[in-house]
Amino acid sequence: MPIITSPQEFNVDDLYVDLRHVIESPLYLKCEGFNFAGSVKLKAAAAMVEAAERDGAITPDSIIVESSSGNLGIALSLIAASRGLRFVCVTDPRCNPASMRVMRALGAEVRVVSDRDANGGYLGGRIDYVRNLCASGDGYVWLNQYANRNNWLAHYRGTAPAIDREFPDLEVLFVGAGTTGTLMGCARYFREHRRPVTVVAVDAVGSVTFGGIPERRMVPGLGTSSKPDMVDESFIDDVVHVPETDTIRTVHALASRGFLFGGSTGTVVSGAARWLEAKYPGEDPVAVAIAPDLGERYLDSIYEENWLREHFGDPAAILGD
Repeated sequence: MPIITSPQEFNVDDLYVDLRHVIESPLYLKCEGFNFAGSVKLKAAAAMVEAAERDGAITPDSIIVESSSGNLGIALSLIAASRGLRFVCVTDPRCNPASMRVMRALGAEVRVVSDRDANGGYLGGRIDYVRNLCASGDGYVWLNQYANRNNWLAHYRGTAPAIDREFPDLEVLFVGAGTTGTLMGCARYFREHRRPVTVVAVDAVGSVTFGGIPERRMVPGLGTSSKPDMVDESFIDDVVHVPETDTIRTVHALASRGFLFGGSTGTVVSGAARWLEAKYPGEDPVAVAIAPDLGERYLDSIYEENWLREHFGDPAAILGD
């Protein structure tokens, strides 16, 4: 029986779903949403805060500030609350309303930036806002998840070894690309430990992380409008870009079988299924995909009929109902 004193001490790291009966592809889904932050981002948030505290960058008087579309903001809200620290999350209009409510319930301040950057996204505007806050001299500390090596180190030291232990014969690993912390940590681990694993990055159509053409993206989580500093394509074997309509179709297919996952998971599963069908037709490779979070925070968006109609047209045309 686990007994903890801080919320970040609890995380289920060994739960996998066999998706063969759902998507008809040989794929195991590593579920990262069973912790008090509800997502894989708790690992990176804890690692970045702990490193900043060790280095003296965060003191009891500091105000942590970070740009986030939701999950990292929630994780940092939780950790700041447990430490008695103030936290400001700088997000944008695509952030799920439920995620904003969770952050505020945990005592965080949420600021929404609506200025678009040169690629039509919000990331550049969010980062400019954070930089201006830090330049104000009011005690703000930016962890900078997009360039902080402790982001990917959390997965190099935790997520990847956990997968390696459960699947010693792993052949293919699918990881969604947001800040690329999870992706780069896992890719570096398997490369540097000389494991013959094909690492496939899964990105959203409209993201520029791997040189894509910037387009409108409505589902928060994966994809960027500015290439993250930590991404290193030399560690990645292949990239799959998934249209958001495929993401939505996939999460609804999973939900119809009792598995309510978030948008990022829908993107990763959709991309993995397409890649496996193309590369391993009729075969049964050992393949794992990482599910960053669960679906409750998306009930007002990708699972909501009016939201789908507003942004994507007739839901029946997407879902095939």
